Amino acid sequence: MKFGRNDMCWCGSGKKYKSCHLSFDERLAVLASEGKMVPTHEMIKNKEQIEGIREAGKLNTEILDMISEYVKEGISTGEIDRRIHEYTIAHGGIPAPLGFEGYPKSVCTSIDDVVCHGIPDENRVLQSGEIVNVDVTTILNGYYGDASRMYCIGEVSEEKRHLVRVAKECLDLGLDAVKPWGYLGDVGYAIQTHAQENGYTIVVEIGGHGVGLDFHEEPWVSHIGQPGTDIVLVPGMIFTIEPMVNMGLADVWQDEEDGWTIRTDDGLPSAQWEYTVLVTEQGSEILTR
Repeated sequence: MKFGRNDMCWCGSGKKYKSCHLSFDERLAVLASEGKMVPTHEMIKNKEQIEGIREAGKLNTEILDMISEYVKEGISTGEIDRRIHEYTIAHGGIPAPLGFEGYPKSVCTSIDDVVCHGIPDENRVLQSGEIVNVDVTTILNGYYGDASRMYCIGEVSEEKRHLVRVAKECLDLGLDAVKPWGYLGDVGYAIQTHAQENGYTIVVEIGGHGVGLDFHEEPWVSHIGQPGTDIVLVPGMIFTIEPMVNMGLADVWQDEEDGWTIRTDDGLPSAQWEYTVLVTEQGSEILTR
């Protein structure tokens, strides 16, 4: 759809197009003419949407802060799920995973060789020496926040602790690469390079995603890449960065019995941290961590 200079801007700001997103769209048009991948208007959030997503992100962070006290040896992943569910509901939120495409729980708990989408179970008790990812997504007033953290349970080997540390460093280096008018490939390159320098691999099939108005939106976020490639990053885009870093090979497989759990092919551990990130005029803002 074309907009006249004096039309109301497509972003919903209430301003005229010429004083809002006209120059922005002209810049995107030039980049597109040069063969660059540019975002659609649907990928760009307005101020009202950003504020709603920010509030959902705050609650999501509070939930992870709350559960951190309990993620330790002797707790079942079922209890982790139950505590997160109850806290979310008590604070006016909705656990986004519950019922999503048939997923049966309110959170994902992924232990050791489980890369992601581990299903909580009352009979699965955390043991000393394990590492676990707790992945929380929260809906608040129709907006979504999404983040995950790693936890080391009891006496964990230095080998596993190093994996967890490097996975967090990969996430933060990916965040540092988020620049307005930069490229998504810059993010993947930063992550992949650091993982490989430490002898690790990055899961290729599963990536981050746009988020905020729905659980999964465009763009798809690869955690491998080359500088100056993939989609152009512009202010107002919101997506997750969530690299899955494997100690061994990058290959993974899906459990056919439960239809969700993703594991490493070689049985070696995997670690993942996740932020929801807003591209700003100056750089980026973490909306939930």
